[in-house]
Formats: sequence, structure tokens, C-alpha cells
Amino acid sequence: MPSARPLRKYGRWGRPDLESEEKERAQSTQRDAPPAPGVEAPRPSRRSLYGLDWFVFFLADAQMGFGPLVAVYLTAQKWTQGDIGLVLTAGSLVALVGQIPGGALVDAARSERVLSAFAVVGIAVSAVVIGFWPFFAAVMVAKVLHSAASCVLGPAIAAISLGLVGHAGMAERLGRNARFASIGAALAAAGMGAAGYLISNQAVFFVTAALCAPSLVSLWVIGPGQVDPERAHGGKAQPHPGDPTATLRGLVRNRPLMIFAGCVALFHLANAAMLPLTASVITMRSSEWAAALVGACILAPQLVVAAFAPWVGRQAVIRGRLPLLLLGFGVLPVRGVLLAFVQSPEMLVAVQLLDGISAAVLGVLVPLTIADVTRGTGHFNLAQGLIGTAVGIGASLSTTLAGYTWDYFGVVPAFLFLAITAAGGFIMVLAFMPETGGLAPAMGNESGRGALFPRSSSAPRCGSDRSSGRALNRRR
Repeated sequence: MPSARPLRKYGRWGRPDLESEEKERAQSTQRDAPPAPGVEAPRPSRRSLYGLDWFVFFLADAQMGFGPLVAVYLTAQKWTQGDIGLVLTAGSLVALVGQIPGGALVDAARSERVLSAFAVVGIAVSAVVIGFWPFFAAVMVAKVLHSAASCVLGPAIAAISLGLVGHAGMAERLGRNARFASIGAALAAAGMGAAGYLISNQAVFFVTAALCAPSLVSLWVIGPGQVDPERAHGGKAQPHPGDPTATLRGLVRNRPLMIFAGCVALFHLANAAMLPLTASVITMRSSEWAAALVGACILAPQLVVAAFAPWVGRQAVIRGRLPLLLLGFGVLPVRGVLLAFVQSPEMLVAVQLLDGISAAVLGVLVPLTIADVTRGTGHFNLAQGLIGTAVGIGASLSTTLAGYTWDYFGVVPAFLFLAITAAGGFIMVLAFMPETGGLAPAMGNESGRGALFPRSSSAPRCGSDRSSGRALNRRR
């Protein structure tokens, strides 16, 4: 009996929709294709996957102790605001400058688990030093150490995820990571706030150090042979002769990666200042309930991320990356406009829920897109560092530019400036960003050469669905 053929789709004017048919055929071929020759499909144990869940959870708990509570603690220790600002600025500069070296270090590591363990120990030491010795020199060293460890841990988590599940399972894995990180951050914010209120501000840092112990146990639960080091770096890279900076130059010549870096920089240029400005507006309009409302502005988006992120991971496989990126970038200008004109402090909290949608989308799509465009290069983590630098530059400029706009023109123009910047990021994604979910075949596989060092000048060029549609029209 002949197999049933699927119904042909028809487009405008009753003509067969050949473009949709070819797209579906390509997606089904990519789903059903066997692993590349010589590459064994990843088969992580359930224990290792759960270990990564809890590592992300406890690490988010520990990192929460180094947020605004540092300034609260140092203020209680009679520090001047100038000294507090100097320490925090030093930590921010190290976090910005250390992104690319941190990613390169993860790429060079033979075991991401061991490197992550050293970084977690560094965070524990930083917390203990700040808790026991709140002196300027000691706190400065501790803050620099914490920032350097964080530059390693961000790429390392993504590398462990990729090494465990491979490119095919990366989207859903990143959704789980975002969910556990959000739940951990929300619970830690509540728990550390209670510890600071009921015990002392100093106790927060001892709790932070204690949370590093279950983080290390969770790393140990991930089996030592479960994380494939070659896969964790983005696949096997071919030797590339030349000077030591050739690899970084190759990343800079990776057009989809550079477009994405520009989009992400614009996003954070618009996003980073929105919550601080919102907190200031709430304090001015409702000083009595300001603390509770600002806390709700922080916690509510975390709950949205926890609920929404796994769905984003699944949809990234089904629908592709670009529609979700447009969703995440498109919500931000809407949020900026609403924050500019909403008057009620309670409604400002409701508007902040939109931040959870953007955070869920970018929390999954940023490392996933980097994995797409660096597949087969062996430099997935160095590319993460490059994108992290773009994020840091955008976020650093955001608060300064928005603050000056508020001072000179008022609060509504400040929010509208951020909304216009966010709209620029959305337009950049719409106009220039390719659908990276379909770039993998052209950019290499886990055993071959990737996008940085193309096979030959006749290799197929990377492009979006729009470029493939133009090719179909020419064939017609």
C-alpha cells in the first residue's frame, strides 16, 4: 500500500507554497539526520542532568549575596559612599575586562567541572573575607576575586550544558538552566533578606559561603566522563596557522556573531537602567511602600522566567531562534513606553512582569545562538566572552546615559530614550539577524571545520530564511 503523502500547502493566488514545503523538508531532515560520522550521540545520565540543575540553583543562591547587599553591609560598617563606589566600580571593571579571558580559559580547560569548582571556591573565599574583614584592602581583593570567578562560571555552565547534551539538546537544557537559576535567585533574595533582618548584615556573607558547599557537591554529582570536552568547546576545531590572535580575529569576522553582539549591546543599553529608574520613581511616589514594591519588581520577573524559560527552549527547536528573539527584543520598547506614562506604583510593578519575558528569552537564546554560530570551531566559550563584553559595555553605559537624561530632561524622556534604544535593537534583529537554527549544516559539525575557518570558497554561505526564499523565487 503506498504511503500517504502530506497535503500540499497553497499560498497566495492558489500557487503551491514551495517555500514552506522546502523549509519543512529541511527541518525534518535535520531532525532525523544521524550523528555526524565519528561522533557519538550524547547520552548523559539522569544523575548528571540533575546535578547540573542543582549546581545552577545553588550557584544562583550564592551569587545573590554579592548584589545590593554588599552596599548595605559596607554602609553599616561606616564606609563612605566614595569608598563603596570605588570597590563596586573595580569589581564591575574586572567583570567587563575579564569576559574574553574567562571564555578563553574555559575553552583551554580540559575539565570544565574542575575549573568551575575552583571558581566556586573563589566565591566562597570572597564571601568569607568580606564577612570577617570589612577593611578596604581586603574587600577590594575579595570583590576582584569574585568578579574574576564569575567571568569563568558563566561560560563554564553553558560549556557543561553543551558537553552533556550536545547541540541537539542545548535549547531545552538552557531552558531548564534558566528556570533553576531564577528559582534559586528568588529564594535567595528572600532568605538573605530575612537573614540580614533577623541576624545581621554580616550573616549574609556566611550564608553565601555556606551555599558554595552544595554547589560543589552538585558538581561532583555530574559524572567526570559525562561532559565531553570537545563538544563543550563547540566541536573539534581544525588547526589554524598564524599568530596567536588569529582565533579572535576569526570570531570578529564571524558576521552572524558580530550582528548578534551589536543587537545584545543595544538591548542591555536600553534594559540595564529601567529597573533602577523604576525603583527611583516608586520611591518618589510611594515612599511608605517603596521597599516592598521594589522587592516585588525584582522577584516577579524571576517567577515569570521560571515559568516561561522551558517553553522558550522547546519553541526554539520547533519554531527557530529568530521569532523568539523578536519576541524578547520587541517586549522591551513596549515596557519602556509603559514605564514612561504609567503613574500608579502598583501598575509599575505589573509592567515589570514584561522584564521576565525578555529575561527568559535572552537567558535561553543568547548561549543557544552563540552555540549555533560557533558550531565546529572549538571556541564556543571564547565567543561567549566576546558577547559578555558587549553586554557589559551596553549595561555600563545605560545607567549613566539614562541618569543624565533624567537630570536634564525629566523622567518621561529618560524612559522614552531607553524605549527608542530598545526599538533600535529590535529593528537590528529584524533587519540583519539570520535564523541561526539553520546555520549548523553550513557552519560545520562537531567533528569538522566551522564558520571561523570555512572549508573552501565554494562552501554554502550562511543566511536566513529570507535569502533561501529569494533563491526559490529565482528557480521558479
